[in-house]
Amino acid sequence: MEETGETGDLHGNIRLNPIPAPASDSKNSPSFRRFHSTRTPRRNSRSGSNGLQWLRSQRVVFWLILIALWAYIGFYVQSTWAHGDHRKTDFVGYKSEAVSVRTQDNTAKPSDSLVSGVITSVVKEPNLGEEKTSDSNGPGKEKPTPTKSSPRKRGRRMLRKVKPKDSAVESIDSEFEDVEIPKGNSSFGLMVGPFNDIEDRIVGLTPQKRKGKCDREGEFARLVWTRYFLLIFHELSMTGAPLSMMELATEILRCGGNVKVVALSKKGGLTWEIARRGIEIIEDKGDLSFKAAMKADLVIVGSAVSTSWIEQYLRRNPAGSSQLVWWIMENRQEYFNRSKHMLSKVNMLAFLSDMQSKQWLSWCEEDKIKLKTQPMLVPLSVNDDLAFLAGLPSSLNTPLFTAKKMVEKRNLLRDEVRKSMGISDKDMLVMTLSSINPAKGQLLLLEAARLVAERNVTYRYPTLLEKGMSALSHEDELQAAALHLNTNKTEKQVKDIHQLDSKKKKRKHSRLTYNLSSSSLTKADEQIRPQIRNLLSENAVSEEENLKVLVGSFGSKSNKAHYVKAMLGFVSQNSNMSKLVFWTRATTRVASLYAAADVYVLNAQGVGETFGRVTIEAMAFGLPVLGTNAGGTREIVEDNVTGLLHPLGREGREALAQNILHFLKNPSERKKMGTRGRQKVQESYLKQRTYSEMARVLAKFMKARL
Repeated sequence: MEETGETGDLHGNIRLNPIPAPASDSKNSPSFRRFHSTRTPRRNSRSGSNGLQWLRSQRVVFWLILIALWAYIGFYVQSTWAHGDHRKTDFVGYKSEAVSVRTQDNTAKPSDSLVSGVITSVVKEPNLGEEKTSDSNGPGKEKPTPTKSSPRKRGRRMLRKVKPKDSAVESIDSEFEDVEIPKGNSSFGLMVGPFNDIEDRIVGLTPQKRKGKCDREGEFARLVWTRYFLLIFHELSMTGAPLSMMELATEILRCGGNVKVVALSKKGGLTWEIARRGIEIIEDKGDLSFKAAMKADLVIVGSAVSTSWIEQYLRRNPAGSSQLVWWIMENRQEYFNRSKHMLSKVNMLAFLSDMQSKQWLSWCEEDKIKLKTQPMLVPLSVNDDLAFLAGLPSSLNTPLFTAKKMVEKRNLLRDEVRKSMGISDKDMLVMTLSSINPAKGQLLLLEAARLVAERNVTYRYPTLLEKGMSALSHEDELQAAALHLNTNKTEKQVKDIHQLDSKKKKRKHSRLTYNLSSSSLTKADEQIRPQIRNLLSENAVSEEENLKVLVGSFGSKSNKAHYVKAMLGFVSQNSNMSKLVFWTRATTRVASLYAAADVYVLNAQGVGETFGRVTIEAMAFGLPVLGTNAGGTREIVEDNVTGLLHPLGREGREALAQNILHFLKNPSERKKMGTRGRQKVQESYLKQRTYSEMARVLAKFMKARL
């Protein structure tokens, strides 16, 4: 039987019939597609085609993605342009990079400058004092201009961000260009300092290693513990208000509080020092400072110049007045006039001295301004670092750095600094370190120094002898006379003089005037009166020293350029003055300057100095103070005890010259006054007093908020 599909050959072998060939070899045929259905290239090609078809079907979504991407790129470019370096000079409030820009004018006409024919240089950079790092290119070499890829450009952007476009700065003194003295120009005097290397070498501790401690048992530490404070600086210059606020911020951190700083103006050289102390600075840009103030437990505003910030803050947050303490440190009426409309808005006012408080309250009474609370006094103090270097007890003292040991180091520092300046033991260095402007009276000081140098001043010391010297007690005079005359008298006679003085000391007045008239002397005194007269007259001639004057602080942003030029012109026009005048730059490290000086002058004009932080610092180093008889100086300097006071203005110039001459002729009296001033600082003006008074303010503030 024959089966379908099988065939045989001649030998009888059976073989299967072959599969019939497809009807067509077209690739579109079903048989071809089934046979090649597992080929990968063909499947990938189909997959790509499907993706492209998906994009075509989702065309609207695709274009939306492109539009969003384009918008993002546009906003990014615009933001970079607005906050970058493009056309920086067109932005309001922009401050260029701190780079020295020096211009020289060798052909200056007399009308252009008070000092003709002298090359002056204008410095636009803020003086960072002794903390600024030295240039690796060495002195006298130009710094390379930073390229776009250099790190300096990034710093320039940061400066742009720190200086806000709409700042709350209100400054009575506008920006200026400070005049620099060529260091080797003999017609102006000599520029000296800073003496940081000498100080670090002799003391043995750098400022980075000198860290004070908080009084954990005090009320201030208890009140600030874990609380958040915001401090408002009107600027970062090396002047009284910013320095005081920086010390307050430092103490809050030491005592376990949290503190941040808002600087309304970046001018000055305290930025580096504040950063070194670990204090955070918030940008005064937009609402950043106001938001920080709303979160703070207490906001302390440190100057009358900050009126504009207070006004803007209370406009945004009216309830914020309850958390504001305004620590006012100025005493001129123009400051009162600019801030009087906000005085009644804040919770509490604080002043530096009783004299300042009475002055502001009288102005408020005249303008019928009612304050929320009675103002409180928070006087300044000598910070721990300066007290330590002056040899006074402080929290920095250790068994290796006792107060007694630091007195020895201070004396070594004095010798080294004076040697570096070219000043001998026969020179009396008179110093003033205030910012250079008419209110501080430096030009009047130079005029008084010229009167002394030219001996064009009436010496009133004989008049003091006739009328009596209230500065020295009867005991001091007789004791000095006995010590100098003991070579011609026996020991018994010297003892009799001392016993005689002990009897006189029991009289009604504790301090007696030593008058050389016969009516006020006993018979024993009458016998030695001629010898005392001759002795004092001889000492006045033999002990007279040469006068030197040190003026600072050059580079301070509170200086006035026209006033600085007037002083330079005065010195250059008087050849004798250039030999006795020294200048020094603004710096936070002033211990070496105080140590080298013999007398400090605070010649503040107008209504006088508000308090005078430099006054107590000078007294801490044992310097007698020659101050104006006005303002808070009268509360610090006791006339004829810790220094001598003189009137304001031109009248005071003559009196100041007489006082300088008096100290020149009487070094022993100068030293006695300095010793008394040092004792007064130790009793009343160390940091314990300031922070105990600040604790009273905080306690009253917190009680009012409860």
